[in-house]
Amino acid sequence: MQNLITLGEFIIKNQQDFPYAKGQLTRMFNAITLASKVMNSQINKAGLVDELMGKVGTENVQGEEQKKLDVYANKIFINALKARNEVCGIASEEEEETIIFENEASVNGKYIVLIDPIDGSSNIEVNVSIGTVFAIYRRISPVGKPAILEDFLQTGRQQVAAGYVIFGSSTMLVFTTGNGVNGFTYDPSIGVFYLSHPNIKIPEDGNIYSINEGNSAYFSDDIKTYIDYCKEIDADTNRPFTGRYIGSMIADLHRNILKGGIYLYPDSKKSPQGKLRLLYECNPMAFLIEQAGGIATDGHQSILDLKPTDIHQRTPFYAGSTEMVKVLQDVLTNQST
Repeated sequence: MQNLITLGEFIIKNQQDFPYAKGQLTRMFNAITLASKVMNSQINKAGLVDELMGKVGTENVQGEEQKKLDVYANKIFINALKARNEVCGIASEEEEETIIFENEASVNGKYIVLIDPIDGSSNIEVNVSIGTVFAIYRRISPVGKPAILEDFLQTGRQQVAAGYVIFGSSTMLVFTTGNGVNGFTYDPSIGVFYLSHPNIKIPEDGNIYSINEGNSAYFSDDIKTYIDYCKEIDADTNRPFTGRYIGSMIADLHRNILKGGIYLYPDSKKSPQGKLRLLYECNPMAFLIEQAGGIATDGHQSILDLKPTDIHQRTPFYAGSTEMVKVLQDVLTNQST
């Protein structure tokens, strides 16, 4: 364990990269890591106890059937963030409306958090990686009053921090405050996150494409053209590429960030606006990917430049290694002209 840097030590050492915060960042990340430790402990018991397995029997605002794990994780993260008083409001995939904290301490909070408490919750039943993704913004409404909707509807460029926690063979927290991307692996024996992946850079090119080809009947011709391109034999471009699709956005993107690749979740006849949510899925992952040297786009412009109009707004999402995304953009441009 010699020379290992803990998450707390890292944040204190690099706090100049988060100019607004004077301890607030540390406290917010303490809340997120505390909730993540609780989730790590509970997820590791899956199969031994029934509390987190199966369906609740209700639907979230997207019309998706809620899993017990979705509801549990939502409660854990909201309570942890609320207790720190740095956060004046939260938007969650599992909540139809924003959660505004109106107690005396919280109205003085300077930050709002948008979060998908558990991405890929159905995968826990088959022992596949799942995760949490979050975005942190500085509020634009006056401090001392309750947060307003406009605090949540900021573009991705306004994020001051974003990250994800992946629960897999190990539990990792990967985050950015706008000055690079760093990954921390959890040591459950002592309850500490250690810096394990400093200054993560996504390879400029790759040979992995990640898309749910089970939906190919609903894809547009340009997406079908790109998939065919990925499958063609061409030694100069190292094709055919390898298809890898886990079905958990965080797990697929985590792999591609480390190894190089492209992730695609397009709009389609089945999902005309796309399926992934802009504010608490695409924006934080786009921030991380751009900070790691990659590209994240809706096919026309950077995800981070999209102006949101609704908390649960959806968007097409393409992200990964720069060269792979550029080829996709060329296909989309040529097919539309």
